[in-house]
Amino acid sequence: MGEALSGGAGEALSGGAKEASSDAAGEKGSSGGAGEVSPPFFSQAGWLRDNLGDEALSVAGQWILFARLAQYPLEGAPERWLAMGGRGSGKTRLGAEWTRGMARMRPPFASERHGLIALVGETLADVREVMIDGPSGLMALEGGDRPRYEASRRRLVWESGAVAHVFSSEDPDSLRGPQFHAAWCDEAGKWKNGTECFDMLQFGLRLGARPKLMVTTTPKPVPLIKRLVADASVVKLIMPTAENAANLAPEFLARVKQLYGNTRFGRQEIDGELIEDREGALWERDKIEAARGERPAELRRIVVAVDPPASSGRRSDACGIVAAGLGADGIAHVLADASFDRARPQDWAARAVGLWHALEADCLLAEVNQGGEMVRTVIASVDPSVPVRTVRATQGKRLRAEPVAALYEQGKVRHAGRFPALEDEMCDFGIDGLSGGRSPDRVDALVWAVTELLLGQRDVPRVRMV
Repeated sequence: MGEALSGGAGEALSGGAKEASSDAAGEKGSSGGAGEVSPPFFSQAGWLRDNLGDEALSVAGQWILFARLAQYPLEGAPERWLAMGGRGSGKTRLGAEWTRGMARMRPPFASERHGLIALVGETLADVREVMIDGPSGLMALEGGDRPRYEASRRRLVWESGAVAHVFSSEDPDSLRGPQFHAAWCDEAGKWKNGTECFDMLQFGLRLGARPKLMVTTTPKPVPLIKRLVADASVVKLIMPTAENAANLAPEFLARVKQLYGNTRFGRQEIDGELIEDREGALWERDKIEAARGERPAELRRIVVAVDPPASSGRRSDACGIVAAGLGADGIAHVLADASFDRARPQDWAARAVGLWHALEADCLLAEVNQGGEMVRTVIASVDPSVPVRTVRATQGKRLRAEPVAALYEQGKVRHAGRFPALEDEMCDFGIDGLSGGRSPDRVDALVWAVTELLLGQRDVPRVRMV
């Protein structure tokens, strides 16, 4: 019972027997001696018998026996439900099971017929490839009565007569006219016309005594998701990726936690938290996302900027190390964030020099407010051939950062990759610096690098010694 179900390892909502048993402990109908934890079949057996009757025996081995009880509401599903989860947390499987419950009038999701259903995704391809045909989609669910897909009419049809129509957030007006008993909205946090599409859908949810809505998404601080979170009529469910570890590749969770743990990005993408930008911050997360792209094949100039810490103790600041390059189009591209905490002088110098060599950079910029000439000396002790240009801050951090933030607004800076810790600092950098009084060392290094490329006195062409 602890094995992954056929709903797909990446999105199967089911938990192993141990996990589900823990959730179910103490439920009416459980069996076993004192201190024992019953498997989920027995903890839900009474409910299955009372609600499914003779059908209860037909669900052996199916998702109902393994789903965490928080995701399988035995007292009935909410009318408006928002499930926000991390990557691989099982939110797609939950949405598919909910939709099938609507179509088949199966408790606890539905106690009445929901014959007309809307399936809404970011694109039509997403609806087909994820919500319908994906490893956790409607066609992958266990049991009989699989619907048939009519491509010419963009709809799913069940033997019960229920029909699910397919819609895309790219075309909100396609929701004008149709009407529904229920709707499943998937990954609403990345819809292209989120608010407009959702509003059009609300006008169509007008059939039956209690129209139902299910929204499954990775949380993103976009207007639609913030609106749903603030809506008291919407029941919220948070689904961390770790809760579905039994159905994921063994190394997946450890790898993503190593890469993104303890960052705002990790809290969003792994823990399923809605992380909003700090009010008054110089950068906004959605604009950084819009500025993400590929690294150009050719760069006219590359710099590595270093903001060294004053010390290397437990409570010392991090060492900011950020690389950026200037493209032929005059756009600065952030290439790397090699910053790290509790950095000893020899260690940060070695890392900065290593990045300089790896990128074949032209210049290594080093702020000397904290260390003076010692900064140049430490770098030279690692590699005396590296050209070092020292810079000294004569203005406050925010005053230096504001012109760089303006360049982002103008589309003159792009990120060639994802830099979670750096981007967290950017979106938390307010009038008084970072929240909690921390030093924005990564942002400082970024500001120096972009300033050198776009706001310096001259554009120096690349000259390499061969």
